[in-house]
Amino acid sequence: MKPLSFLALYLFGQSLLAADLQLDLPIRCTLGRDCFIQNYYDHDASAGWQDYACGPLAYDKHTGTDFRLKHKQQMQAGVAVLAAASGTVQAVRDSEPDISIRDRPLSAKNPKEAGNGVRIAHGDGWETQYSHLRQGSIEVRPGQRVQAGDVLGQVGLSGKTEFPHVDFTVRKNGQAVDPFGPERTACGKTEKTLWSDAARSQLAYQPTAILIAGFADRALPVPELQSGEALLSALPDSAPALVFHIEIMGVRQGDVETMRITAPDGKVMVERSAPMEKNQAVRQTYLGKRKSASNWSTGYYLGYYSLQRSGKMIAETTIKLPVSR
Repeated sequence: MKPLSFLALYLFGQSLLAADLQLDLPIRCTLGRDCFIQNYYDHDASAGWQDYACGPLAYDKHTGTDFRLKHKQQMQAGVAVLAAASGTVQAVRDSEPDISIRDRPLSAKNPKEAGNGVRIAHGDGWETQYSHLRQGSIEVRPGQRVQAGDVLGQVGLSGKTEFPHVDFTVRKNGQAVDPFGPERTACGKTEKTLWSDAARSQLAYQPTAILIAGFADRALPVPELQSGEALLSALPDSAPALVFHIEIMGVRQGDVETMRITAPDGKVMVERSAPMEKNQAVRQTYLGKRKSASNWSTGYYLGYYSLQRSGKMIAETTIKLPVSR
């Protein structure tokens, strides 16, 4: 079968949107502060990927929108997944454990890909699906009528995933649709989207965001970093090292990354600055200093991180860590 031409895809998108569905946010959080869109619908028909704004926040053949939490502690506290539009629940699954694909034994590396989830029919061929929900959190049942904004369950880590998020997928007559709009006139611009006015006010495209920033007393493996539990609120004298950790999304080739740790007396203990060699959907990095013979100095240690793109600052943070006695 020959692939559809761009004109055919454009006309197909128009026919899909002939009878519009209006969507509210499918998650109860504040975008850009405690949750982020890490992956969008892939608009690149080749083996590469491209989000609706012509950026790299997608992966090959991804047909949903991934609303992610910063870390696992948020998931454990409970973040609600909401019906984006009124409809009737068609199917649910609530039996898959919340385990990162990284942490599964080899014998369990093939979970049900979508994990726990809910599928809702909205009429006229439209449906929405909410995947990777938290085990035991689903509050609806097949055949139940729900209204926009009703709680369906909570964000989880079930299925084939490495981080807590809800994969929100929209379909029309069985075909996936980008809610940001398939009718693109230019990068980041569309003739129409499926989002409501209230949702659009929160959905400004954010190409890069710092997800986790903090200190630990050692270099943390990724699952431990993402749990948030090993990050320090104060530095004990017994700490063998001081390590500044960062997790950031949306790093691009050529970005210049700078990290440093400053002692309470203002002296720079360790610093690094280098251009990024490739695009990275999510980057974990750290910078550290071992303890000297003396105790840690009284006061605050500062961890600084920045990312510049084409000479413009696009992400920056400073973290203060007191010394406990």
